[in-house]
Amino acid sequence: MKIVFMGTPDFAVPSLDILIENGLEVVAVITATDKWGGRGNKKLLESDVKKYAVSKGLKILQPPNLKNPQFQEELKALNADLQIVVAFRMLPESVWNMPRMGTMNLHGSLLPQYRGAAPINWAVINGEKETGVTTFLLKHKIDTGDILFQSKTTIGPDETTGELYDRLKFIGAELMLKSVKAIEKGDFSLFPQDNSKLSHAPKIFHKDCKIDFSKSCEEVHDFVRGMNPFPTAWTIIDGEKLKVFKTVFEIASHKAEPGTIISDGKKYMKIAANNGYLHIVDLQMTKRKRMNITSFLNGYSIKNNKTGSDDESLANVKKK
Repeated sequence: MKIVFMGTPDFAVPSLDILIENGLEVVAVITATDKWGGRGNKKLLESDVKKYAVSKGLKILQPPNLKNPQFQEELKALNADLQIVVAFRMLPESVWNMPRMGTMNLHGSLLPQYRGAAPINWAVINGEKETGVTTFLLKHKIDTGDILFQSKTTIGPDETTGELYDRLKFIGAELMLKSVKAIEKGDFSLFPQDNSKLSHAPKIFHKDCKIDFSKSCEEVHDFVRGMNPFPTAWTIIDGEKLKVFKTVFEIASHKAEPGTIISDGKKYMKIAANNGYLHIVDLQMTKRKRMNITSFLNGYSIKNNKTGSDDESLANVKKK
């Protein structure tokens, strides 16, 4: 069985690796074009999938436009039986409908839950206790195809999106191999998605990452870990934007307005939510390195005891 693999980030690498290590015939790898980046945008950056494919001597295609007739002719000439998509981009029908066995996708949720661009983030943000991965065959609308297999895993109460991401990419690789072998043998059933369980996981933008301390401390804690390490939750203290990576919540009755900052100036800083406090554990100031709260308080004194809006003037956090 000839396979074309499509993917870009490190999440896709274990799935490609498990196919190669199990002797499956990957006739080509399709990934994103190289991009300029690094300091001063002077370095040409390759995707993680491309780096792996190069190390294994695999044929690599990097089409800027998937609808380009020349690319599609080259793809067709590979005569693939199956295409596999892991963390790539939306495919035109002329591409996903090309192989005789179709195109299979690995998605980082238990579809139809968290259908969309950021399923792992939203599962953590929403305080889910369980998530997983799904393999399915592509249809016209994104993430709507019939399901092949699913694999479930629990989400720890303090687990971050980054930690869950690192686990799911290997769970997904195992499920991918199971799915490919089932398709190869013709030993599988397809199940339509139950849209009564549908939930969405839209792309997250910078403005969506601001912490809302009017919510419960549990919700804020889940929001922070759901944004860790990317795109990262943030708030404003004394006009300075602070990224918040880690919190510990404390349920307690109080009369403080949400967003009120309480600190001893040495070892702790907690911010009031509507049913308790968020202890800030790990944070990063703009253009400075990430640090723990003790290091932060050792170098800076807080002038205003209330979190602010993102349009406030900057530079009110004073060095001691």
